[in-house]
Amino acid sequence: MKSLGIVSFFFSAIFTIAAQTNSASVATTLANTAARAMSLQDCIQEALAHNLDVQIQRYNPQVDLYNLRGAYSGYDLTWNISGEHSFNSTASEFVGTNLEPGYIEKSDSFNSSVGGTLPWGLQYDFSGNIAQEKQMQTGFGGNEVTPGSIQVSLTQPLLKNFWIDSTRLGIRLAKNTLQSDEQSLRLHIINDVTSVANAYYELIYAFENVQVQQEALELSQTQLDQDQERVEIGSLAPLSVQQDQSQVAQNQANLISAQETLSVDQNTLKGLIADTNYIMWHNLDIHPTETLVAQMQEFDLQDSWNKGMTERPDLIQARLTAESQGVQLKYDYNQLFPSLDLTGSYGYNGSGPQYSDSFGGIQQGNAPFYSYGANLSMPIGNVGARNKYKADKVTLQQYLLELKQDEQNVMVQIDNAVKMAESDYESVNATKQARIYAEAALDAEQKTYAVGKATTFEVLTYQNDLTLARSEEIRALANYEEALATLAQQEGSTMEKYGIDIELGR
Repeated sequence: MKSLGIVSFFFSAIFTIAAQTNSASVATTLANTAARAMSLQDCIQEALAHNLDVQIQRYNPQVDLYNLRGAYSGYDLTWNISGEHSFNSTASEFVGTNLEPGYIEKSDSFNSSVGGTLPWGLQYDFSGNIAQEKQMQTGFGGNEVTPGSIQVSLTQPLLKNFWIDSTRLGIRLAKNTLQSDEQSLRLHIINDVTSVANAYYELIYAFENVQVQQEALELSQTQLDQDQERVEIGSLAPLSVQQDQSQVAQNQANLISAQETLSVDQNTLKGLIADTNYIMWHNLDIHPTETLVAQMQEFDLQDSWNKGMTERPDLIQARLTAESQGVQLKYDYNQLFPSLDLTGSYGYNGSGPQYSDSFGGIQQGNAPFYSYGANLSMPIGNVGARNKYKADKVTLQQYLLELKQDEQNVMVQIDNAVKMAESDYESVNATKQARIYAEAALDAEQKTYAVGKATTFEVLTYQNDLTLARSEEIRALANYEEALATLAQQEGSTMEKYGIDIELGR
């Protein structure tokens, strides 16, 4: 019996040294790694500020905004100015017996205009011109005249390009593209924030699970120490000590596994909140400042559906796609009509020997002129425009069906997310009760064991049950928090949930 006690003491010493060595290794690692306490909001802010995916997506709305502003270039003013000098001469020649004198013509002309298009399709042009013309016959005198005029010309489409033209089409499509890419940015932020939240809750679980496994190891080590004393005094069989030693070894393995999971979860969260400065985060441990506490939340499926229908970025994008196709179809339909344009112009002439005379005549307004009319242009067949209209009409019907399908899928996803959150909350309560019962059962079994009415195997079984119950409780808590984050993601309300506001710098 004494030799068996010595053997038991030997194995106990080995496991104790191994446990101390493992704890010392963990302590050394923590000592060499700086710690940073961070809340979930801290992690989200870091991710939004440094996550490369979010940074990349932020540029799209900025590009779209410039493109939208560029689409208004169709209403820019166009200023034209030109000047020309011309010279023409003919030689004298005989026509029969008569000598026809030659002549020389000189002119200097200047033209200028400012024109553009208004948002309802009216084309306008303000123009003016003036020229100095001089004609002389060979051997004779000449005359000099300086004509000039100013006028405004207007063209208003009545059919084709009346309610929409290429400029208005481009502006409407650019606006929708901007809104769509804003929703794309929201979608990336929602997904990234959800990933950060889930990683944060996983990290809390990993920390608490390490603590659970550490407590399990300490509990089994205490049982081993107590049983070794019983073996030495002869009140317990050596086999029980071997069972204790086996349990200590298993709990050490579980602790090592939990610590490995903690390291992986650390890197997962770091990867989500870091960009090119990951090396800086590598030697920094994140310590969550929050705990896993399941707060009761009222679930309203209809309210969640309403949020999903109005806030889901992918649904908004699908609606914008259908809306853009509707605008394109409206333009295509307008292109089927013939061109019927009203035209008109009005101005004043001026003339005199010198420039000043011409300007004076224009200013006096004594020589007005005007014109009005209509132009009709009708393509025969118009095959290209008609088939484009038909193709875009079918495409719109396809987009609308896809939108209905997306809406149905969103409703199913939200329904599943609500059910999952409800189920996880129920699991939180169930696992909590299971842990309380396991603690009470172990306490009762230890008291029974103390009076010799229970075996070591039974005590170890209750210890394992308690460790499992504790682990399942924190697992259920983490699952519930992640289920709430997923529900907000499916509703499209993640940014509202975490108080995130996007500034696009419009």
